[in-house]
Amino acid sequence: MKGRSSQGRIVALGEVLLRLSPPGRKLIRQSSSLDIEVGGAEANVLAALSALGHETALVSCLPDNPLGSMAKATIASNGIDTRHIAVSDGRVGLYFFENGQGWRPSRIIYDREGSSFANADFTQWNLSDAIDGARLLHLSGITPALGEGPSKLALAAARIANELGVPVSFDGNFRAQLWAAWDSKPQQILAELIGCSDVLIGNHMDITLVTGREFSGDGEQRRKAAADAAFESFPRLKLIASTARHVFDSDRHGLSARVDTRNDEAQTEEIIVDGIIDRIGTGDAFAAGVLHRWLEGAGCESIARTGLALAALKHSITGDACFFEEEDIAAFWQGNRDVRR
Repeated sequence: MKGRSSQGRIVALGEVLLRLSPPGRKLIRQSSSLDIEVGGAEANVLAALSALGHETALVSCLPDNPLGSMAKATIASNGIDTRHIAVSDGRVGLYFFENGQGWRPSRIIYDREGSSFANADFTQWNLSDAIDGARLLHLSGITPALGEGPSKLALAAARIANELGVPVSFDGNFRAQLWAAWDSKPQQILAELIGCSDVLIGNHMDITLVTGREFSGDGEQRRKAAADAAFESFPRLKLIASTARHVFDSDRHGLSARVDTRNDEAQTEEIIVDGIIDRIGTGDAFAAGVLHRWLEGAGCESIARTGLALAALKHSITGDACFFEEEDIAAFWQGNRDVRR
């Protein structure tokens, strides 16, 4: 791991989940054991940024039991500051993952209702203490989708960051089933969160949801039109980043990336990702690459290519998180596929 950034920590807020998977590529019904991984969209982004040398901290909530302790220890082992992870009654949210093969797609089954995070009394948290002095606050659309309490928490965090002059990044991560489970207003809530954000990780579908506008055309043209509409609707936004994925089968995908600012844009070529080990967490890896380069002040092309490289590399390892460093990104674009000695 490289030396830590001295320019302030990156703070994220979100739920920590345990992932239970049959070994290899078995179905759950075939398995007598399950492998455990620790994940969660925001924690995944922080793990990748930590590997790239950033100081990171997670705001979350876990129960005081062996599962919560294991999850917290794993997060800490990924280089993430856990001092803002509160303890509350309840359970750790779970999801079960069957890894696809060939023509059989992967499948996820969620079991996260009633988790410590979803049911926590957020009024007891000192969000200002966690966010003040941070270099960036990262949020995702998963947190507000969990219920009225988490949605208020996400909005409060974004507003506090704005008041403190801390930039906000927001990953759309729209989860229709989570929003449908309660009397929610996703368009209104997500629009408020994007309105507080400097960086949006999201595509034309996310922008259609919050603006109510449809975008015609294909590929680059449609994503450019959506980005222009988002910049018009949300004056605070400075950068929008997204990926496009073509799924040939579970083991072979096409992937490209796009970044738009108000004055510039970059669209990568589509690359083919073969021999996929694990797709989960690749969007979080992309977000980490985008934020890493944006915080450096890089241009659109460098931001897009770094995000794409980390997303592609994440497909090669199991688990939710990504642990690649600068030399891995450089080797990716140099085409170095042989053993590195």
